[in-house]
Amino acid sequence: MPGGRLTHGDRTQIAVWLAEGLGYAEIGRRLGRPTSTISREVARNSAGAYLADAAQQAAGHRARRRKPARPAADGQPAEADFVDRFAGLLAATGMPRMTSRVFVCLLTADTSGLTSADLVRALQVSPASVSKSIGYLEDMELVVRHQDPGRRRERYLIDDDVWLRAWQADTGAHGQLATAAHEGIEIFGAATAAGARLRRMGQFFARLSEQMSGSTLAEPIVYDALTVIAALVHVSRPCTVDRLATALEWPNERVTAALDAIQCKPALADPLALHPTAPGTYTLIARPDRLSPAQRNALTPPR
Repeated sequence: MPGGRLTHGDRTQIAVWLAEGLGYAEIGRRLGRPTSTISREVARNSAGAYLADAAQQAAGHRARRRKPARPAADGQPAEADFVDRFAGLLAATGMPRMTSRVFVCLLTADTSGLTSADLVRALQVSPASVSKSIGYLEDMELVVRHQDPGRRRERYLIDDDVWLRAWQADTGAHGQLATAAHEGIEIFGAATAAGARLRRMGQFFARLSEQMSGSTLAEPIVYDALTVIAALVHVSRPCTVDRLATALEWPNERVTAALDAIQCKPALADPLALHPTAPGTYTLIARPDRLSPAQRNALTPPR
């Protein structure tokens, strides 16, 4: 498991990948281990060539010579093991390994949180390492600090709104990337290779932003919007609000609200887009960012 001791299977894979010419960093990535773990393992157990069986035997001898490891601070190895495994998964997403361990400790703490001393004791690391990790997590708005009642020390905890804040932060960043991509298309030109790459990037992040953004639309409005979309697809030509209201047997206000919902939430009609052809008249067209200029030209019949 990531963060635990290398197994015989791990060492067999290391031997195979070394023979294939892979570097320590790539081997570490495949095993979910730091590069330093792989380089140290090979340095310790190579005598001309790295052999899995010999490395496993040498590791066994070293383990028997070591003093027994100190138990986890809370005396519950299963919980300490979970922290290490979960931290390994977070580290694989790009979060620093030590920061991942601090985060998981706080995630699994009780509602009062933990102090810096608690984290140092639980993780058996230096106060400086904890302080640096806390700063990283605070910058990401994943951790908040509170004054310990009646004492001068501070406690760190993960509050109930952390996931909403993280979600909103990602949504805003995705929207900014989509906007920047569209600006790049205007600068480099839609027909250039850079423009094509930026178009695909903009499409991806625009969809991601739309899907992740919070919607204030009530569920019945969304249902009405989908019904109006189906009606416009069926009629296949511009249609007025009055005609839609008559056909659907709805009041005009309900149709207008559904059309407004589609305009506020374009992802509802994706891959189509609502297009006003005249005041109070609408039709559906292919969403502009779904097709490149070359694709549109190829699909346009010759005159």
